Amino acid sequence: MPELNGLEVTLRVRKMCPQIEVLVLTVQDSERVMRQVLEAGARGYMLKSDAGSELLTAVDAVRRHRSFLSSQVSRMLRGSSPMAVRNDVPPKEPLSPRERQILQLLAEGNNTKEIATVLNITVKIVETHRSNIMRKLDLHHITDLVRYAIRNQVVQI
Repeated sequence: MPELNGLEVTLRVRKMCPQIEVLVLTVQDSERVMRQVLEAGARGYMLKSDAGSELLTAVDAVRRHRSFLSSQVSRMLRGSSPMAVRNDVPPKEPLSPRERQILQLLAEGNNTKEIATVLNITVKIVETHRSNIMRKLDLHHITDLVRYAIRNQVVQI
């Protein structure tokens, strides 16, 4: 998805239409991403590699308001502690949905003006968000921000 990631979509769908169930179908096999998406309200999470054998079962479970984790996801989450974070230390203060969106766009190579245009906000607002993101993550250079986004699978390379 070019402008939003699965976490952002889940947050928005659950906020705007809480009666809609969300099943995430992804290549993201990061425990951290899985936990974030599930905590955001997704009813199910499955890897694309499991879709051939489990997609119909997943859709049926979510349609019936039941949780679903593909077999590979279940194994990964079962083998870790509830607070496990595989890739990096989480920020002391959680990023807001807008900050996560801007982080994703920055890491995808967009400059401040491009982000402002895409999000229909001012350049100054983008700069403020970028500053807040860097403060919360204790990062000092845009390259550190991009590395963080890659390590935490905010974007894929």
